[in-house]
Amino acid sequence: VQLQASGGGLVQPGGSLRLSCAASGMIFSVDDMGWYRQAPGKQREFVARITVGDSTNYADSVKGRFTISRDNARNTVYLQMNSLKPEDTAIYYCSAHINYGDYEGEAPVRGRRDFWGQGTQVTVSS
Repeated sequence: VQLQASGGGLVQPGGSLRLSCAASGMIFSVDDMGWYRQAPGKQREFVARITVGDSTNYADSVKGRFTISRDNARNTVYLQMNSLKPEDTAIYYCSAHINYGDYEGEAPVRGRRDFWGQGTQVTVSS
């Protein structure tokens, strides 16, 4: 199973970006999906989460500006970021709790755990 994030870039303050993260591989189902970020010199922090039933929650710092959504048919989660500020500059990571399949040798196995994407850089600067 892999998570591939995309959509980062350089944007001016007040601008918008839309991040995407697609899960691929031997996937039986995807539970919660979310976004985290890590700014230089800081710990990784929670940004937003969405359940399989589309319930959402956000960090206080992004409420009213960011919107998380998902496409279950495509195993993809999105983060629409509006009114971006310089303090939003960070590497953004997607995460998903996935019920997956794999092989140990020739034996099929199943598991359920968190997977992480590789991160996409968001820079907000004039």
